[in-house]
Amino acid sequence: MRVRSALTLLAVAALLPALLPACTNFLVTKGASVDGSTMITYSADSHEFYGELYYYPPGIHLPGEMREVYDWNTGKFLGRIPEAPVTYAVVGNMNEHQLAIGETTFTNRKELEGAKGVTDYGSLMYIALQRCKTAREAILLMGALANEHGYPSDGESFSVADPNEVWIFEIVSKGPDELGAVWVALKVPDGYICGHANQSRIRRFPLNDPANCLYSADVIAFARGKGWFSGKDSEFSFADTYAPADFGGKRFCESRVWAMFNRAAPSLKLSADYIKGLPGAEPIPLWIKPDKKLAVRDVMEFMRDHFEGTDLDMTKDVGAGPFVLPYRWRPLTWKVDGVEYFNERATSTQQTGFSFVSQMRSWLPDPIGGVHWFGLDDTFSTVYMPMYCGIRKAPHNVAVGTGSFKQFSWDSAWWVFNLVANWAYGRYSDMIVDIQGVQRQFEGEFLSRQPGVDAEALRLHKESPEKARDYLTAYSCGVAERVTARWRKLFEELFVKYLDGNVRDTNGVAKHPPYPEAWYRLIVQETGDKLKVVEEPAKP
Repeated sequence: MRVRSALTLLAVAALLPALLPACTNFLVTKGASVDGSTMITYSADSHEFYGELYYYPPGIHLPGEMREVYDWNTGKFLGRIPEAPVTYAVVGNMNEHQLAIGETTFTNRKELEGAKGVTDYGSLMYIALQRCKTAREAILLMGALANEHGYPSDGESFSVADPNEVWIFEIVSKGPDELGAVWVALKVPDGYICGHANQSRIRRFPLNDPANCLYSADVIAFARGKGWFSGKDSEFSFADTYAPADFGGKRFCESRVWAMFNRAAPSLKLSADYIKGLPGAEPIPLWIKPDKKLAVRDVMEFMRDHFEGTDLDMTKDVGAGPFVLPYRWRPLTWKVDGVEYFNERATSTQQTGFSFVSQMRSWLPDPIGGVHWFGLDDTFSTVYMPMYCGIRKAPHNVAVGTGSFKQFSWDSAWWVFNLVANWAYGRYSDMIVDIQGVQRQFEGEFLSRQPGVDAEALRLHKESPEKARDYLTAYSCGVAERVTARWRKLFEELFVKYLDGNVRDTNGVAKHPPYPEAWYRLIVQETGDKLKVVEEPAKP
């Protein structure tokens, strides 16, 4: 019998500090992908979030056994719920049956704050991954657990996908005076893509289409009872009732979905009026059909967006500095002379703990079909490493317990990726070229090797599923070890090449390139004649 101990769960929870509502999910259906796989993405973004790959082993549990539940944000003990007789192995946010779940938090009505309960949003995700085989099962279980045991979290959008179906699922609590939650889930139509980024996105939904829409029985009645809705049931909008978008919800959150939609379907020429907060502007669609079918590589690149090519481009204003750094340090908003201003909030950001692109393939056995492409730190400079869902453990360099947010470790891939990225911030436009050269070598290799790895695993699976799992475990662990070692070396190379503002050429000779001319012009505009060289009069 294999049981995950309460001490282990507590140790994991203690490593998970509070996440700010700042995550991004994209969803891709079978008909929208090149190879017929389903995909979801997730970036876990917070300035105090340590990135690591969770691993929950499978378990068989005794009748009457209870599961201790800890708040995913704070590690606070919330209570106990009955354990399932059998639980499945989970690698990151994908289980051994190719079920994957991601999330983004949104701000709901203030009247719903302060809810009580045991099953917070993080617990719902990982309990569902341990107990369910399909997206539909996971949605129904999460809704049932929230209603039975209470839901003490803010509003949440979940991406829930298996090898055949992709769903967006949104839930809010019933507030401090009533246990439970109200929720709605929509299956993304095949051939379409969807996204969510810290703003509720489901508005009207079909009331009599259980194949494509699931919802709590009182999702409309609860709002009526509170006096928040009085129209016809068919006119009910979940988002507009429970979490209407304000300026921040549009500019900081919906903007990330808009950017991805623009990259996937430029032919639609989606207006930016809504995300800019213009009155009367039409909201962006819940889902769209991409101009072309998407490969894993395309979806990885969606996670690396800074609004390039739009008038929100974070590399184009003075905040980017002389070396066009597409990041802005917090706070997100600030005031000058009593007027409030803001920084853009793009999909790719410096405070990402981890991110992933989960790929689920229905034509392969589950342990081989599910690939959890896992990356640490900034999505723009990370390497997405293939973690097959059938592996038996998390690789050492990315595993829980290898490091922590409080102390640097050369063994921790998260720390090594942060070391490289933070060194690059000082001369970003130059160093990111070097970084992405190595990044693309690795990702290109992993993607090109994938058919061969699949084939060998499939051959072994026919002999024995355990042999396939052992092979994939060795492969994924080897990937993480190689990438971490190369990133340590990459830091050494970048440190030497860019020491003290120098740039060494291919022969190792230090050069002293000037700032870009545009930056010098900004300095002159700011300082006038203060730095102007004074011409001495010619001597007679």
